[in-house]
Amino acid sequence: MNYFSRMQEKFASLKDKKEVIILSIESSCDETSVAVVKNGREVLSNIIASQIEIHRRFGGVVPEVASRNHITAISSIFEEALSEAGIKKEDIDAVAVTYGAGLIGALFVGINFAKALAYSLEVSLIAVNHVYGHISANYISHPGLIPPFVCLMVSGGHTALLRVDDYNKMKMLGTTVDDAAGEAFDKVARVLGLPYPGGPEIDRLAKEGEVKYIFTISKALKNTLNFSFSGVKTEVVNLVHNKTQRGEEVDKADIACSFQEAVTDELATKAIKACKREELKKLVVAGGVGANSRLKEKLEFLCKENNIEFYSPVLKYCTDNAAMIGSCAYFMLKDGLGLAPLSLTAKPNLDL
Repeated sequence: MNYFSRMQEKFASLKDKKEVIILSIESSCDETSVAVVKNGREVLSNIIASQIEIHRRFGGVVPEVASRNHITAISSIFEEALSEAGIKKEDIDAVAVTYGAGLIGALFVGINFAKALAYSLEVSLIAVNHVYGHISANYISHPGLIPPFVCLMVSGGHTALLRVDDYNKMKMLGTTVDDAAGEAFDKVARVLGLPYPGGPEIDRLAKEGEVKYIFTISKALKNTLNFSFSGVKTEVVNLVHNKTQRGEEVDKADIACSFQEAVTDELATKAIKACKREELKKLVVAGGVGANSRLKEKLEFLCKENNIEFYSPVLKYCTDNAAMIGSCAYFMLKDGLGLAPLSLTAKPNLDL
């Protein structure tokens, strides 16, 4: 019997195992993370080596630099994760890894480490979609949360509304037709001269300003659940450039506040609209932009007003981390999904 056939048998046996320990790896962008997760909801360890300070000097993530730093960090992060979890390598039932979406070089580091580890331990390798991992961060933060629900996915690369009928059964309700919300936040932060990462900086600065500018969201999508943030981003860029050319003061705090208000209004309004249309009383937010304090404030208010239960991950699970990948992998294996061969490769783009 060849390796993959043996892994198919082991993978099938995990479905009925009472306690499943998954070691998970996340390296899709600039965070090297290794976690140990039990039964999809209990995090035994979640170690993250951040590269924010390294990339801040460049104003954004440099893919080659990110890959090299993943290589430097991953072995020690792995050992630290085992130590903090209080387990040995032999206790691992499966290895899960992000295989996309993300920076291809960064993904390869995590994938190759995961493949070598799974092969050496003779355990199953589970390939996880990074975006679905973000949804699973809520299962860690809220152990009682079960589908169905509407999910507002807001990250650097994705903005979408999903109907989640089961852990691995989802339907797209709406998505961005151009920029993702996180991408718009980063671009506006850059034009305002704010340091990387831009999203948290916009959030912080907006608290010091007020809404003095009315930035408009495309009305062409008003009757849909789709999003468009390219126009509002361009309005901000033009405003800043015009003020600079005229020698006027660029009131960064007011611009940040006005921009954030426009974007979060659109996200929150359409999330509630999706819940009503789908007749679901649970709303889940996922992705890095889910950490935005103004967005959470609006969603909490609107959910309470409309008798909808609101869920968001605790802050440490909003951004990229391996614990969410381990959680997602657990629910995948329970449905017999995700088993990967040693030929697994990185996918920089994946559909939701």
